[in-house]
Amino acid sequence: MRRLSWQIQLSVVAVLAVFALLSTLSWWAMQPERRAGPMLDNVARIVALVLPPPDAPAADQSARLHELSQGLHLDLAIHAADGAQLGSTGEPLQGPSALFADGDRRIGSRFLRSRRDRGVVALALPDGRWLLARHRPPHDRFRGVGFGLMLVGFAAALGIGSYPLVQRLTRRLERLRTHVEALGSGDLSARVAVEGHDEIAGLATSFNDAAARIERLVEAQRTTLASASHELRSPLARMRVAIELLGNDARPEIRERLAADIGELDDLIGELLLASRLDAAPEVERGERVDLLAVLAEEAARTGAQGIAHTGQDTTVQGNPRLLRRLVRNLFENAQRHAPGSPVEAELDVEASVAILRVKDRGPGVPASERERIFEPFYRPAGMRETGEGAGLGLALVRQIAEIHGGQVRCLAREGGGTCFEVRLGRSH
Repeated sequence: MRRLSWQIQLSVVAVLAVFALLSTLSWWAMQPERRAGPMLDNVARIVALVLPPPDAPAADQSARLHELSQGLHLDLAIHAADGAQLGSTGEPLQGPSALFADGDRRIGSRFLRSRRDRGVVALALPDGRWLLARHRPPHDRFRGVGFGLMLVGFAAALGIGSYPLVQRLTRRLERLRTHVEALGSGDLSARVAVEGHDEIAGLATSFNDAAARIERLVEAQRTTLASASHELRSPLARMRVAIELLGNDARPEIRERLAADIGELDDLIGELLLASRLDAAPEVERGERVDLLAVLAEEAARTGAQGIAHTGQDTTVQGNPRLLRRLVRNLFENAQRHAPGSPVEAELDVEASVAILRVKDRGPGVPASERERIFEPFYRPAGMRETGEGAGLGLALVRQIAEIHGGQVRCLAREGGGTCFEVRLGRSH
């Protein structure tokens, strides 16, 4: 049977069968009278040879019972066929009335099973008498513990026996889960090996088919985006040439507006191309040691940011200098765009093995409900949707670059008003 449902069903049936077999053996072991009756009858015949005859005085019978009790460590009692006790030694023994029915010997020698007579053996002597015997060894009190340990052993055997099958089934599910997580984390090439022909194998096949379709769609989207961005560069270049060829009689404000629009389109295309490359190859080369203070100073000079604060500690990180420069530039330009006229401040700090970059402005701030959403591609807060400023890719690239370097970025409210963007990157050693 190759179907998983049949495997589980058969395993359950097998486990129950083993448990039933062990339970039967245990039950059989706990009820020896089922198989010991003939043997006890033979023992009764032997015992009758060493006991006084039925008409012997009671004192003689009691003396002989005492001798047997001392030698065999037994509690003994001998009864006539009508139930009258002829002698006893040790603790009192009194069998059930069914043993003493007149002339009825069909029940024969047996182990008594009632709660009162548990552990008592009734021997039907050939002369009609009954000999009751009970052995109380010192370890009798541990019988219940021993039976409990036996049941624990049975349970352990069942668990050990079913473990390989359960592991074989769950191991395949675990491998499938691992590949699903890999796909969810961005590894579009994740595929799982198809083993067998059951439901898990069918699930693995469906996962591989879905992952392949997703990979093709994402790759097609990346290719289309990259191609469209490259193609847009050509008409933009021609528009620049056309502006330069405009006569001096053209209105200056129109020339400036066209130049600004073209510059904005060019920046957008550059960000689209960079985002596409980072999506296509998230494991970029980042093996250089980069001094964040130097990068911060250069970009501050280029963008006109002010007030760089530094603790004086080493802020060197392991990374890609071109991408880290782009991260700082985007943060500066974002602050200048949303807080025009107010100074943009930056500071570098060190906390254990983490370098912390903060870029602050005195703009209107970002509502708490939008501090995560502003890192989404093409998302713009409500105040900017009407002005048309920015395309909403700058901060998305900041987060993407930070995560590629094993860091994180978040948007915080600045004390006294404004916004603070905090980037945490691991320092190199």
